[in-house]
Amino acid sequence: MAFSADELRVLRRALAIALHPMSLSDEDVQDCLRLAGSVDEAVAEAGRLRAFLLADLARYRHALPGSAVGYLELLQDALAAGYDPRPDDLAALRALRGGPLAASLLERCQVLAERSVRARLAGRTAGAAAPGPRGRLLALPGGRAAAGQEADRPATPAAPGRPPKPGARPAPKPSEVFPPRRRPAPPPSEERAAG
Repeated sequence: MAFSADELRVLRRALAIALHPMSLSDEDVQDCLRLAGSVDEAVAEAGRLRAFLLADLARYRHALPGSAVGYLELLQDALAAGYDPRPDDLAALRALRGGPLAASLLERCQVLAERSVRARLAGRTAGAAAPGPRGRLLALPGGRAAAGQEADRPATPAAPGRPPKPGARPAPKPSEVFPPRRRPAPPPSEERAAG
């Protein structure tokens, strides 16, 4: 996640206020709310991109063995993004392990899958609850002295079934985020002499 220079200025000011509490001006509160909204939007966008990547990975896996090259590339991208390989991935890699890339990915996925299973078992035996989704970011406490200023708070985002607000940026389509992959052109073949 990258912050603009203006967002970094707001973040630095918010951290300074958190370390040395004082009353906030309305402008500071609005800046913090805008920054919190931007961070929430970036997190939601990352979730949408991850869901698209996983759906694309599943499509390529179901089209194996014809889609082996694309599947292996997508699996590498997903593993780099923190994806835990599923049993279907391990089975697909076992079927493709004749190639060096598939064999190395199979070894890597087996290690990751074993580590994931051990972590889940350790969590169950320790009685640890799985972490829930992160809550909405809010402005720092102390920014609003009067309880009557709740009307200034921005509205919550629209529910999935409702039309978006005017001026709201629509979510990008997967085809806009990930353009179709271009196949390399075959090398030009020499013309055969008729004879």
